[in-house]
Amino acid sequence: MDFAFDARTEELRARLLAFMDEYVYPAEQVAHEQRERLASPWENPPVVEELKAEARRQGLWNLFLPDAEYGAGLTNLQYAPLAEITGRSPQLAPTATNCAAPDTGNMEVLAQFGDEQQRKQWLEPLLSGEIRSAFAMTEPDVASSDATNITTHIRREGDAYVISGRKWYISGAMHPDCKIFIVMGKTDPDGADIRRQQSMVLVPRDTPGVTVKRAMRVFGYEDHYHGGHAEVVFDEARVPVSNLIGEEGGGFAIAQARLGPGRIHHCMRLIGMAERAIELMCRRAVSRDAFGKALAQQGVVQNWIADARVAVEQLRLLVLKTAWMMDTVGNRGAHTEIQAIKIATPRTVVGILDRAIQLYGAGGVSQDFPLAELYAGARTLMIADGPDEVHQRSLARREIKKYL
Repeated sequence: MDFAFDARTEELRARLLAFMDEYVYPAEQVAHEQRERLASPWENPPVVEELKAEARRQGLWNLFLPDAEYGAGLTNLQYAPLAEITGRSPQLAPTATNCAAPDTGNMEVLAQFGDEQQRKQWLEPLLSGEIRSAFAMTEPDVASSDATNITTHIRREGDAYVISGRKWYISGAMHPDCKIFIVMGKTDPDGADIRRQQSMVLVPRDTPGVTVKRAMRVFGYEDHYHGGHAEVVFDEARVPVSNLIGEEGGGFAIAQARLGPGRIHHCMRLIGMAERAIELMCRRAVSRDAFGKALAQQGVVQNWIADARVAVEQLRLLVLKTAWMMDTVGNRGAHTEIQAIKIATPRTVVGILDRAIQLYGAGGVSQDFPLAELYAGARTLMIADGPDEVHQRSLARREIKKYL
């Protein structure tokens, strides 16, 4: 395994680091101030649109898509250090480069499983950043950690599908530019194979019967930059049969194909969040005195910083190994490694952010520093895309199976 950056990665890293320093970090406070003056909190502050235009001008656009027909054509190993950099400012940088979830996963689904008409109608405007999208799978009334539990019903009536069900924490759905939902529901709820009961359909937001009821908060945050997380009700919403993605009964497999890259992308960005936390810890430690000496001279603070550095280096190597395996043996061949990083990365980064918050005291939990919001995002990823315990269960079964 050779994790040295190739020439293209080095060039993109240099451009992206310069873009972050010159445009993104200075825009963080500007975006907060502009948002307070917007008519709707779900609109993009003007500075976000400026960042998107600049990123596109510089060729820092759609970096996540390995298919060169639609994106930058980077491998997972090439994209990993770039996603890490954007993770240092997760509210702005992924959106600015058109590499923000859930649009990334939805674009991957459309590129891989959509037909020509679906790609033209929905993928192309997503790739250009003209619209946003949402992925509607999680439900409030069942344990959605087991996707076979979903109860949303998709029944066929002639040349249409009729969708009924209730979803929540549907990321991106509050954004005014969110024009399309990818909805997962059951087309064959009594089928013998529980992993063939589900299908995915495209449901335009303005379809009669679709109601975005409310924004769901995450640790008190409404997550405006990612278009919020909504409760959405589908009440006999009717769409053409041509809106089916792939085949009937293929929804579970599509979801698994979507979640693999999504999980590693989250882990890549989480490492960037941890790096931002370490930087903030060090800056705080050298600028504050307590009990007669700088915080940087306090043994406990030194331990926190040293442990954080060791942990980040370990995580980065595991994520790079996983990216390399996805490139060489495919997502299925890297299944164990994907689960391992999904377990290890959020919990480790949560611990680093927790120490950083402690070092900042009252400032750490305030809106004056990014730590509290970073913590909320990292802690959520111990649940999102499959809770830790589900991945632990699956990974343990694979290990035990070797000895049976």
